[in-house]
Amino acid sequence: MTIFDFQEKKLNTELFIARRIIGHRGERKRFSSSIVGIATFGIALGLAVMIVAVAIVTGFKNEISNKVIGFGSHIQLVNMDSNTSYETAPIERDLPILDEVRQLQEVDRVQMFAIKAGIIKTRENMQGAVLKGAGPDFDWRFLNENLVEGEPISISDSVRTNKVLISATVASLLQLDVGDSFNMYFIQDPPRARSFVISGIYRTSLVEFDKLYVYADIKHVQRLNNWSADQVSGYEIRLGSVRNAAVATEKLRDIASLDFSSEGSKIKVVPIQEKYSQIFDWLNLQDMNVIIIIVLMLVVAGFNMISGLLILILERTNMIGILKGLGTVDASVRRIFLYQSGYLALKGLFWGNVIGLAICFIQYRFNVVTLDPESYYLDTVPVNINLLHILLLNLGTLVSTMIFLLIPSMIIARVSPEKSIRFN
Repeated sequence: MTIFDFQEKKLNTELFIARRIIGHRGERKRFSSSIVGIATFGIALGLAVMIVAVAIVTGFKNEISNKVIGFGSHIQLVNMDSNTSYETAPIERDLPILDEVRQLQEVDRVQMFAIKAGIIKTRENMQGAVLKGAGPDFDWRFLNENLVEGEPISISDSVRTNKVLISATVASLLQLDVGDSFNMYFIQDPPRARSFVISGIYRTSLVEFDKLYVYADIKHVQRLNNWSADQVSGYEIRLGSVRNAAVATEKLRDIASLDFSSEGSKIKVVPIQEKYSQIFDWLNLQDMNVIIIIVLMLVVAGFNMISGLLILILERTNMIGILKGLGTVDASVRRIFLYQSGYLALKGLFWGNVIGLAICFIQYRFNVVTLDPESYYLDTVPVNINLLHILLLNLGTLVSTMIFLLIPSMIIARVSPEKSIRFN
């Protein structure tokens, strides 16, 4: 019978011994203190890096995805004959399938649009742009959130307005301001021109899109394209959640496959991920960077704890020999050191969370680190603090670290009681 057979009810002897060792570590300076401190710091630093990396990458993806979706919604319904150019084939304003589309539970909003490519010309400068016509049903929330000067435009079914919204990028290039007027020329047969007045200026930092779009009354685009009031370029469909995009796309394609316009043309369903595939493919590549960072940090933290546990085992060789001499099995002795290492790992996780979340909060609140919008589509580094991500990172780090610690704990089985009791 061993001393571990005399455990009191609900008493975990291995945990008790581990707690006694931890409680007495500070009483005298040990060689292991610095090594264990470094191992604990390694876990804290690794977790902090993982939290910051995941927060930045998910924040980066969310910000850019939301801005691209803000310009084009989640899904578009356009004429099958339309291509990637900005000269579109029209579809009916009152599509028979619209009622069925609006009834889909994934769909939050349906709005018509029309586009026309042209050139903005002032006395000294010119800039290519796309006139995007919006109707009375257009959702202005995205542009209003990014409005930096002026005021939104109001569009009605009856009266056509010459007011437009342009981006701060275009306004800077052409030296325009709120209240200024400019001419926009359209290359067609015969060439046409329209005069507009700037009602507001927006800035999204998504420079490629900011340079492109000028928002105006849809009636201008219809007249420029020689369309009737019942013809538009297409419909933008905003979903309740981007997670429903795949399901909604399949449902819409099923609905559109059975419908033909009065001219006999088909309707094409275009998800925003397909229309701007190069942007979303680039964003998806960022996931690989995060995976590499997480794997590297877990390996570093694991090897740090392995070295720390080896030092602890060597330092307590005499105690191991005594316990084994009293009949304690290897598994029980191993659990003592695993409990001790687990405590150190939890301590590292605590400080890792403090450091990582503090860095994220500082960046979120004060935008300390800035970016070049021309290269990164954003002017500051975004952060997205997701509780689930943090819990998974903590759990994954703890589990992987404890798995790593099983390797050095096997050394305990090779400790001889006879030799280790004399070990000094």
